[in-house]
Amino acid sequence: MTDYPHITVATIIERDGKFLMVKERSAGLMVYNQPAGHLELGETLMEAAIRETLEETAWKIELTAFLGIYHFTSKANGITYVRHCFVGNALEHLVNSALDPDIEEALWIDLDTLLQQKNNLRSPLVLAAVQDYLAKPHYPLSLISPCYE
Repeated sequence: MTDYPHITVATIIERDGKFLMVKERSAGLMVYNQPAGHLELGETLMEAAIRETLEETAWKIELTAFLGIYHFTSKANGITYVRHCFVGNALEHLVNSALDPDIEEALWIDLDTLLQQKNNLRSPLVLAAVQDYLAKPHYPLSLISPCYE
């Protein structure tokens, strides 16, 4: 258990009624998640979201909006995650790119299939973000203000 929350990013990428998702290994289980990961030292939230999506799915994306901030404490490991969720568009699939080692595959899933996999999601944040994407406002990226020295 850690004393500090983990700062993470995720992206919601929709195309033709399907969402870009990853099937990944987590705690020995195969689960579904949005492209997501940890903020690395020296990068902005937006840079992290673009990088994580590329590393996990081999898709180059552009961010178009900010969806929201999600707060979750995992019962499995006691870690608190503060997830910054972005909306974007898929631009180019880099077919020969290797995916992160924990990623089994990147795939496009419709909402019905995602609902059927409800017990196989990495966390409740996965479905919450998709439902928010469909029902709530999307905010301009200018809401995020990185500061540089």
